[in-house]
Amino acid sequence: MTPDVFGKVHLGYLVIESDRFADWRRFGRDAIGMHLDETLTDVMRFRLDDNACRFLLTRGPAEDTTALGWEVGDHDTFDAIAARIHDHGVPVSDGAAEEAEIRGVEHFIRFPGPNGLLQELYVTPRKGLQHLRLGVAGGFVTGVDGMGHVAIATKKPHQMHGYYRTVFDARLSDYIDETISGLKFKIRFLRVNERHHSVAIASVNRLPLNPIRTRIQHCNIQVAELDDMASAYRRVKELGFEMALSVGQHTNDKELSFYAVTPSGFEWEVGWNPIVVDEATWEPTTHQGISLWGHTPEGHTIVNLLERFKAGARSVFHAEDSVPALV
Repeated sequence: MTPDVFGKVHLGYLVIESDRFADWRRFGRDAIGMHLDETLTDVMRFRLDDNACRFLLTRGPAEDTTALGWEVGDHDTFDAIAARIHDHGVPVSDGAAEEAEIRGVEHFIRFPGPNGLLQELYVTPRKGLQHLRLGVAGGFVTGVDGMGHVAIATKKPHQMHGYYRTVFDARLSDYIDETISGLKFKIRFLRVNERHHSVAIASVNRLPLNPIRTRIQHCNIQVAELDDMASAYRRVKELGFEMALSVGQHTNDKELSFYAVTPSGFEWEVGWNPIVVDEATWEPTTHQGISLWGHTPEGHTIVNLLERFKAGARSVFHAEDSVPALV
């Protein structure tokens, strides 16, 4: 029996495969306000803080997130999680030295995750060598609770919930029931530390459908000042990037945010001031609808809806990747 690792894990980086580097450069640096690092050959890295890498872009046709990087607080926790995965019979491999270098970490291990998302685990991040240049005055909120969260659509919500509970001792924060494009969704919010959630799991009620093409539906980063969120919203629109949802406030974590569409097609949430979970008093509950106000769809056309309909129809006949041993 390995020790509980809750509170010792946080989301550290994302790996994204794309051939649209020029668009990502404008999106990440000019619209969102992240630090751009292009010092390495054929990769692009974005920073939010002193860490050398928070978003790693590698060249390729997927136009998708391919891996999640999870930082743990100490080597004992790293070894405990690695042993837990190994003891369940799931293959674990060491990342190559050059892969660790471009991720800005000393060493990492890699193992399979649900929905085709590789999971990468590391202990010590490296500091960026360049002076940090951000387009947000107050900076981004990262620290011990991680750099934000990801939302994943799935046909197997119970298995995905079980995976993150088994690997990271994730706890359920709450549920949201919402109707999107005529489909009724149940969304589960999982936390691995006091951040309200690091993983959100969205599924269509009682139907084996997944209308989202990409492995994640969106990622979230958090700014320290409200003005920075408003400025990023303005820049996204002025630079011609598609806006998915206007500024609004969520029902469960009370975060103010907007959602833009990335050059690779998944959405990017910029948020401000979510609540922090008090473990002594928190009780999971169910909320009706994702927003108290706002988050109005922008720019959605019949073409967007048809694409999601086709993706959902194809998903019925597509076997979704899972890791049964870790459920």
